[in-house]
Amino acid sequence: MRTATEVTPTPVPAVLETERLVLRAPTAADLDAITAACQDAEIQRWTVVPSPYSRADAVFFVERLAAEGWRSGRSPIRRVLEKGTGALVGTQSLAARGQGAAEVGFWVATGARGHGCTVEALRAVADRAFTERGLRRLEWVAYVGNEPSLAVARKAGFTLEGTLRSYAAQRGVWRDCWMGSLLASEWDQG
Repeated sequence: MRTATEVTPTPVPAVLETERLVLRAPTAADLDAITAACQDAEIQRWTVVPSPYSRADAVFFVERLAAEGWRSGRSPIRRVLEKGTGALVGTQSLAARGQGAAEVGFWVATGARGHGCTVEALRAVADRAFTERGLRRLEWVAYVGNEPSLAVARKAGFTLEGTLRSYAAQRGVWRDCWMGSLLASEWDQG
């Protein structure tokens, strides 16, 4: 039984590293890079980031959304950075979706597209989800037409399951989405 003086510790965000990348919790030092990256029309087109995107939106993302995701453990969000340079590649998130399942999410900064970094980061998140968190299913959801996101999901091992009609709202408009999954039983680290 806890006494009044005991405090539940906030989980320390795990840092993931791959051959080329570092994935870590966003901090105030990332605000300028996040603000700049989210000016991109493609990020605004395919995600729920505010449009237009301001520095205040980046502050909310880092100080409230990401911080709460780590505190609760239900939705950790990581910044994806190039090793060595520290350049922003994008984000990766993992949101709890029922018993033993979670939904992955990501966006990619303009200059980082087409280099395989997002697949590398997604595979690192999947590996942690399956081997350390014991999840049985990862889900990927994207608005219909987001071919680059579909390509990343497939390269990372996800299987397209179908189209979910009027599934997710983006700035007040309900949109159809594709859904795919990757199961722990299918996971291959190679």
